[in-house]
Amino acid sequence: MIFQNIGFRLIFAVALTSLVIIGVFAYFNIKSQTGSLISEVERHANQLGETVIASTRFDMMLNQRDRIQETINSIGKQPQIRDVRIINKVGKIIYSSDSKNINKMVDKRAESCYACHSEDRPLEQISITERTRIFKEHPELNRILGIITPIYNENSCWQADCHAHPKNQKVLGVLDVSISLAEVDKTIVTREWEIVIFAIVAIIAVGLLIAFFVRRWVSNPVNDLLNATQQISQGNLNFAIKDLGKDEIGKLSSSFNNMTKKLAEARLQLFQSDKMASLGRLAAGVAHEINNPLTGVLTYSSFLLKRTKNNPELQEDLNIIVRETLRSREIVKSLLDFARQSVPRKSKANLNEIIDKAISVIQNQLSVKKIKIIKQSENNVPPITVDSNQIQQVFINLFVNASDSISESGGTITIETKQISLSPFGVAQVKNSTCPKRHSLMDNEFKIDGLPSLKVKIISGGKEGIIHLDPVYGKHRNLYQPEIKIDNETKFLCAVCNTSLVQQNKNCPKCGAPVLAFEVDGQGIYEVCSSENTNWEKWDFVDSAGLKEYIEIKISDTGCGISKEDIPKIFEPFFTTKGQKGTGLGLAVIWGIIDNHNGTISVESEIDKGTTFTIRLPLSQLK
Repeated sequence: MIFQNIGFRLIFAVALTSLVIIGVFAYFNIKSQTGSLISEVERHANQLGETVIASTRFDMMLNQRDRIQETINSIGKQPQIRDVRIINKVGKIIYSSDSKNINKMVDKRAESCYACHSEDRPLEQISITERTRIFKEHPELNRILGIITPIYNENSCWQADCHAHPKNQKVLGVLDVSISLAEVDKTIVTREWEIVIFAIVAIIAVGLLIAFFVRRWVSNPVNDLLNATQQISQGNLNFAIKDLGKDEIGKLSSSFNNMTKKLAEARLQLFQSDKMASLGRLAAGVAHEINNPLTGVLTYSSFLLKRTKNNPELQEDLNIIVRETLRSREIVKSLLDFARQSVPRKSKANLNEIIDKAISVIQNQLSVKKIKIIKQSENNVPPITVDSNQIQQVFINLFVNASDSISESGGTITIETKQISLSPFGVAQVKNSTCPKRHSLMDNEFKIDGLPSLKVKIISGGKEGIIHLDPVYGKHRNLYQPEIKIDNETKFLCAVCNTSLVQQNKNCPKCGAPVLAFEVDGQGIYEVCSSENTNWEKWDFVDSAGLKEYIEIKISDTGCGISKEDIPKIFEPFFTTKGQKGTGLGLAVIWGIIDNHNGTISVESEIDKGTTFTIRLPLSQLK
């Protein structure tokens, strides 16, 4: 029903309120105008009465009745004047503009004479309101306003030789003027209609205006939120509400977008966890199902190797079979180790030799596809501490992927190896951080660019929330809650024990905001500015080490390239662009191996031009 719509209910409530307010205003306005018109007629009638008394005063003193009657007749002929009468003290009509009423007696109470004859004793002074009466001679006729004006006994009246009234008589009679209110009533009706029309127009205008703003500020944003919730309920976590402003609904939409973003990330993380669990089960199955046939291959190839000592060519082939069988067993074990997040077994190794071994494994496959290997490696690359089998697996997977991306007409794979020096700023990563009470601050469920973030609880302006800080030193891809304002009074706490994470007696050198301090296991204190608008960070432990030495390996191919849409997903387990030909495990395994070696891997690609993978491995690594 339409009344269930919040916008309609707001419009209805405001319109009803406007109707009541304007209705009350119109009522009192009409009442005020009616009173003003009646008062004006009373004032006019009173002035007319005073004028008549003044005009006839001299004639009354001389008792010139004809002249008095003529004056009254003349006044009575004016428009809207119904009757002009002079009534003596006993209620007899002495003069009247209507000759039929002369010498008649009036009902004192019916004619409002009681104002001058309270308990048969005349008053000396009475107000205009008390002397005025409004009446109708017939229900269907117009109203009539009558006003009586007392004629008082003056000195000249009782001192004259011809005086007919004693000195102690205060009131000699009254002048009664009756005026038709037909024009006044017509004006009042006109004013009433004007106010009613104004009220109707005003209510409609207010209703339309309120409807416009309610629709713009309430209905549309609420409908957008409703649509967004429906989209989310249908599983579309990528749906985002457009910017709805900076008011409460706008902040609600920002919070909603932030919530859906976190839900999407949580779903992705859950999906990743499921895939990793599947990967673990797959690895366990592979270890069980493949190790047995590999053991058979290894046994028989070793047996043949002993029986063919006099055949060097066959011996060379059998040596390759034995070696690759052993390495296959290591690959299966490495896959299982990766699924279980095992630590690689590192030792000193020559990276160029590892690359050569990887090339020799797939040389035949590359030759068949007319793919040429171009090596641009520095000869003086120092030994590096790595797990040789895992790193060899990285190169083999990359070479296989490059081969699959190159067409049958052939192409090239270029391998460039060199030693580089990089600043830790923008490279070093916080992997383990704790609060002063040794609670972990790492959030493995909320990741930034695939890395666990630093979780900080904040309290500001009576609101409580969570911010996630980038674990990579210098990247500053922090995620704040837009509905919570960060200021100097904001509290930054451990989410477990509510211990403050603010560095005492220290402020950001750039903006003066409080500085957050994180204890990194074995690597000192990592400091971050608490302001979301300042990117100041400091990590003395890594800064003191200066430039860090890396071995950089670039593997480029002239294949079909990777689309920009697929690049963010290529390291996810089971994601593949090869269709049924690929399992989607190769690059996921590579990512895990490189990450476990404290290295980085990045990719640049352009459709139909090729792809370049850049691997950076630190020279100094913990065994």
